[in-house]
Amino acid sequence: MGPSILSARNLSKVVPSAEGDLTILHPLTLALNQGDSLAIVGASGSGKSTLLGLLAGLDLPSAGSVTLAGHELGTLDEDQRARVRAEHVGFVFQSFQLLDSLNALENVMLPLELDGRRDAREHARSLLERVGLGQRLSHAPRQLSGGEQQRVAIARAFAAEPAVLFADEPTGNLDSHTGERISDLLFELNQERGTTLVLVTHDERLAHRCRRLIRLDAGHLVSPLEP
Repeated sequence: MGPSILSARNLSKVVPSAEGDLTILHPLTLALNQGDSLAIVGASGSGKSTLLGLLAGLDLPSAGSVTLAGHELGTLDEDQRARVRAEHVGFVFQSFQLLDSLNALENVMLPLELDGRRDAREHARSLLERVGLGQRLSHAPRQLSGGEQQRVAIARAFAAEPAVLFADEPTGNLDSHTGERISDLLFELNQERGTTLVLVTHDERLAHRCRRLIRLDAGHLVSPLEP
């Protein structure tokens, strides 16, 4: 393993509520190396998605720090954090978040074109072929099944060759067979490309495929980061 690509130190999140301050995430510390895979598990409301958002720089902690690809996110403004995400991070969500007005190929090309890549079309095509959608390039999202849409989303997430891929319930909207195929794909690409994988999931089988696992309960870390 190489140097740490993502680390959090004494990370916590507190929000005001009518009853006073509410601690969503109690202090935790973790470090992940390039190519690692981490599952974040726990019941609904345990703080999983909050932790994911903090690690990805989508939200700022109340205390503590996150360092992503050498950048301490708390020292950056919103535009700078967005730039770090654009350069180093990919996302896969439960809701796919594809653009309905674009076909599969165009959805995957979009981040590459925004990055100024001249080979956007060829690279997007090869990724879609890699995820088994070489015959579906011109299909709009509404013409694709849920599993196919999630494969487009995975191809798009890997298009910019991110150092870290964050996936929030990536199999949550899929049947078990399709979910297993999507899981296989995530781990194949994780291994092939050395991409660090951070998964939020309710699926214990998916969680235990990760090299490391943490369990949250009401914002508390109840299973420490396993080696």
